[in-house]
Amino acid sequence: MQYTGTIRKIWRSAAVTMAGALALCLIAPSLLAQSPMGSYGAKGMAPEATQMGPTNDAPSVLKGVGIDQHLNQQLPLNLTFTDDAGKQVQLASYFGKKPAILALVYYRCPMLCSEELDGLTSALKMVSFVPGKDFNILVVSIDPSEGTDLAAAKKKYYLKMYGHPQTANGWHFMTGTQANIDALTKAVGFRYVKLSVPGSSLTQYAHASAIQIVTPQGKLAQYYMGVEYSPKDMLLGLNEASSNRIGSPVDNILTYCYHYNPQTNTHDLVISRVLQMGGALTILLLGGFMFAMLRRDAQQAKLTATEKKVNG
Repeated sequence: MQYTGTIRKIWRSAAVTMAGALALCLIAPSLLAQSPMGSYGAKGMAPEATQMGPTNDAPSVLKGVGIDQHLNQQLPLNLTFTDDAGKQVQLASYFGKKPAILALVYYRCPMLCSEELDGLTSALKMVSFVPGKDFNILVVSIDPSEGTDLAAAKKKYYLKMYGHPQTANGWHFMTGTQANIDALTKAVGFRYVKLSVPGSSLTQYAHASAIQIVTPQGKLAQYYMGVEYSPKDMLLGLNEASSNRIGSPVDNILTYCYHYNPQTNTHDLVISRVLQMGGALTILLLGGFMFAMLRRDAQQAKLTATEKKVNG
């Protein structure tokens, strides 16, 4: 075909465009390390720094947001929370014999918390350890206005997603008072900012995303950042924590998968948009090429028909 070479060039250009978009997606977290956003939560080592928060260039609302890794910190197990059945329980009742995965979220979160719990549940599907038997899952709301109904609904949803209803005794969704929430988040190093939504009585929170693995003694053994978690790392972390071993700090520079936008009160997935722009550019490029080729073929066919008519 006469356009084979041209087509190959266009496809090569499209491939370069997509590769560039993917490269930008991979590089973006490093380039944006000075803002409160990051990549999905692959485990990374940070030999020295164990604290990260937004820099001085970040919006003022995010100055108090971050994750401080308090490895080997003892959780205040005397704290009392309300479980998803409406019962008052001490944190101590979930420890003593097995480790736990702790997630600090709030149940009305418009995006980030659901992504975090989705990622946790998806990873647990590929982990051989069984909730309730080998470890506990503790999900605690940072919003003191949330109650048992919300906690129970979240448990029902994620237990269904997990697909093993017989493990219900290993999933614990809790709510609590502001004082107990403050004590727990301080021990974990989970720093967040309460936000008022204009024109609404609801409250939102600017926060980072992370889950923690806790030893049977109630000590923080490992942090996993982001909203997607490696099943292999999670299995290793649970196994080490079950022997009361403390892990190493992870890289906090890439903590944030979502960028909180104080103007719209939403979390924006930055990396997704990079890929969307790359894909859109590729489609426009190929579409323009196809249109030009079809138009050229039509003109060529018309010209050939005219020449035949004249010469005929």
